[in-house]
Amino acid sequence: MATSQTARASRPVSKDSLLIRKCQSLEEMRACVALQKEVWGLTDIELVPLRMFVVGEKVGGQVIGAFDQGTLVGFAFAIPGVRGGHSFLYSQMLAVRQRYRNAGLGRRLKLFQREDALARGFELMEWTFDPLEIKNAYLNLEKLGAITRRYNRNQYGVTSSVLQGHLPTDRLVAEWWLKSKRVETLLATGAKPSFEVLAAISVPAQIYDWKAKPETRAQAQALQDRNREAFLEAFAGGLAALGYERDPQGNGRFLLGRWEEKWAYSGS
Repeated sequence: MATSQTARASRPVSKDSLLIRKCQSLEEMRACVALQKEVWGLTDIELVPLRMFVVGEKVGGQVIGAFDQGTLVGFAFAIPGVRGGHSFLYSQMLAVRQRYRNAGLGRRLKLFQREDALARGFELMEWTFDPLEIKNAYLNLEKLGAITRRYNRNQYGVTSSVLQGHLPTDRLVAEWWLKSKRVETLLATGAKPSFEVLAAISVPAQIYDWKAKPETRAQAQALQDRNREAFLEAFAGGLAALGYERDPQGNGRFLLGRWEEKWAYSGS
């Protein structure tokens, strides 16, 4: 076992070697729990437990794994939800082992989620993401075609996750309208429908360093506070984050415009 793990770790990651499928056993779901802890560094009491993965899959959710020669290296976990009489899938978490990041695996897991959701009659998936995470924002809005028009303050409270940097767990709510023209056009052609940019909210590339170091964490907190108010004001005014830009230095910028409800549905 140790020899095979060492060999796997030393070779380049190949997309062709990665298999994405639904998790099929308790052992595979246990591996999801372990990878969750590895990725976020959470204490045991903050982890989504094995029972939740099992129940989520049995009541219509998703436990989807990415496997490299039988070893779990990423997963996506979703549970069903209902709002206003309409059902949707809520993607609670997506995790990818560090050496497999930046190779498109997160997007592949999301696209597998979409295929499975559509096959079962869902038209909407939602999830939340940290507004300070530049790569996630770019993936969600530019590569998947999600939008966001809701902001949750300190959703989970301050957690032990090293990725959060001991900041409040503010979250944007991503809405992924699976059969909308916006999403279908993007996935088919790589281009989103254009929109008028009416506001922008910036995130500097230095945010990761600011969160990681106690001496600069106040700067990260100040940015989070400033951007929180900007998002809340924009959303209250009827705007939605519809795009995201990254410059060569790694800085990010949310692009906000008008969103019409009719655009969410099939063919619109």
